[in-house]
Amino acid sequence: MKAKTTPLLEVNALKKHFPLHGGLLGLRTGNVYAVDGVSFTIDRGETLSVVGESGCGKSTVGKAILRLFPITDGEVFLDGERIDNLPAGQLRPLRRRIQVVFQDPFSSLNPRQRVGDIIAEPIVNFGIASGSELEDRVAGLMDKVQLPRDAIHRFPHEFSGGQRQRIGIARALAPGADLIICDEAVSALDVSVKAQIVNLLSDLQDELGLALLFISHDLAIVEHLTHRVAVMYLGKIVELADRAALFATPHHPYTRALLSAVPVPDPTVQRQRIILRGDVPSPINPPSGCRFHTRCPFVFDRCRSEEPLLRDVGLGRRSACHLDVVPETAPTVAAA
Repeated sequence: MKAKTTPLLEVNALKKHFPLHGGLLGLRTGNVYAVDGVSFTIDRGETLSVVGESGCGKSTVGKAILRLFPITDGEVFLDGERIDNLPAGQLRPLRRRIQVVFQDPFSSLNPRQRVGDIIAEPIVNFGIASGSELEDRVAGLMDKVQLPRDAIHRFPHEFSGGQRQRIGIARALAPGADLIICDEAVSALDVSVKAQIVNLLSDLQDELGLALLFISHDLAIVEHLTHRVAVMYLGKIVELADRAALFATPHHPYTRALLSAVPVPDPTVQRQRIILRGDVPSPINPPSGCRFHTRCPFVFDRCRSEEPLLRDVGLGRRSACHLDVVPETAPTVAAA
């Protein structure tokens, strides 16, 4: 029997609630339940994509893992070591293993630094190299992200959006990261440039064995890049599945609605568009029971009172739904 390996990243019941304050005294009046019990793992060399509508909490998950703010509850493990409760001094050596590529490739780069200094900064900060070895490392990273070496003395404003994102990727690779969090890393780029950056990330993953947490709302890009997909709705994961299973036979009604909105590049192919009624509820006061029940076409009484668990529904999929949704037939109630 093959021994079970420890995942590179493990997130258990992660919660992040932002407090609301109001009134003359600024007292706490409630919470924004941005992330409310999210669990998943990422193995070495694997890409997990987190998708969903704007405001579902997917970027907050990435920032919570990076410890850009304290989490409300839950656990985060890196290579089997718990990191969510570490003090800043003990967390610093681990930070070089988790890096991030931000959404805006211009504002994420210091406009007063030359490209060589931007890429060299994390190497110097972590004391990895200096002198000629530092210069060689920076030049090698420029080669990896397919930028000319003579660009090392230029400033960020002298590059296109796609080239600036390559600089951001090189900076993330610089300290020798095991996991890179891509927070909408291609959403600000043109379509052709998106494809180039996605192909670059895929090549780097194969070469370096990187793990990627790819946060996106673009399902077409996700289908091309990812190994597994986590679909989020209002702070919770509603479906977690292998790429092939999710795109071929999505289980959760929300996932089916999302996929029905993806444009098909073949005018002869007809796809039934699923129009969800109503608006996304406020994360300040989420609905009881299933959070999707206010918009679900298959809603029934149990959905309004009992929160569904993320359960195994076969074919490598887990879904948080009380129904066994069968395409083109009436839904049948799942076993309790």
